Amino acid sequence: MGTDYETDVVAWASEQARLIRAGRFDLLDREHVAEEIEDVGKSEQRELATRMAVLLAHLLKWQHQRERGGASSEVTISSQRQRIVRRLYRTPSLRGCLNDPDWWADACDLASAETGIGIDKLPRKCPWATATEVLDEGWLPNG
Repeated sequence: MGTDYETDVVAWASEQARLIRAGRFDLLDREHVAEEIEDVGKSEQRELATRMAVLLAHLLKWQHQRERGGASSEVTISSQRQRIVRRLYRTPSLRGCLNDPDWWADACDLASAETGIGIDKLPRKCPWATATEVLDEGWLPNG
């Protein structure tokens, strides 16, 4: 008994789950269990951040180089929106993260790298009013 957290986290997690189910709370590695539970939330936030940055980058590309994107950009925009909405449905507490300014910076970096548009040519702040607008399946920015 006693798989080390640092040696094999998957085996350790299985062991911790067995201990919880058996009611053996006295044997739990409480500090690492608490860290892992917190990390689940951070992982969900990172997933949302990545999807939002990709969505915003493609909206920027749509706005600045629509002629180069076309159907491919529309598919990516739609797909990211659907995945974000599903994630928010499953994890409503993430709605509080929707206006994270770091996402805009990440989106601009991505859009700049993919289009060749200088980062200085992109808006410093998100020009779109709300996350609701950005997630609206029928909305696209003007070119």
